[in-house]
Amino acid sequence: MTRLVVGLGNPGPEYEWTRHNVGFHVVDRLSHEEGVIFEPARRLPAYLGPAHFTCARSKRFDALYVKPLTFMNLSGVAVTALARHLQLEPGSILVVYDDMDLDLGRLRIRAFGGPGTHNGMRSIVASLGTDRFPRVRVGIGPARTDAARHVLERFSTAEMQDAEISVAEAADAIRAWLGGEDLEGVMTRFHSRWNPGT
Repeated sequence: MTRLVVGLGNPGPEYEWTRHNVGFHVVDRLSHEEGVIFEPARRLPAYLGPAHFTCARSKRFDALYVKPLTFMNLSGVAVTALARHLQLEPGSILVVYDDMDLDLGRLRIRAFGGPGTHNGMRSIVASLGTDRFPRVRVGIGPARTDAARHVLERFSTAEMQDAEISVAEAADAIRAWLGGEDLEGVMTRFHSRWNPGT
């Protein structure tokens, strides 16, 4: 059965490597490593729903890498339209996104759970009508002042190495899941590597 890997972010070059866009960078890495490119929604065979995303079909797995183009607060529009088109259960949809409750360089995988304060996840949970889908949370570090400003800031030069490593390791974990490893196994195998001492 096809799986979706949805990276959350905001479209446009002005948002490149802002904290809110690490989800985009994870799916970009996955597609780049396979040599596949993101194409408009209308290129998806037989798809007639809202064209609010781009997607790349994996060469290695029965999977689509997806980037919603609705801006963060309406991410659920694209995810729900694709899930209906492909007749997917929520457990086949993995969402990767930024989390300012995690320090930069830390990641968490969960099989389900509430959206917390993340507007993109709130939109997806509300649109799907469930929170029973897997997710990878990529730490971006806590807000020093205003949270809305924090997530739209670019990583500093000093932070970029950790940000790029986090993106690469999130991609590794997602690849393991797509390759057939159960989510609990992925969590067990990768958790200590990402989060030493916890």
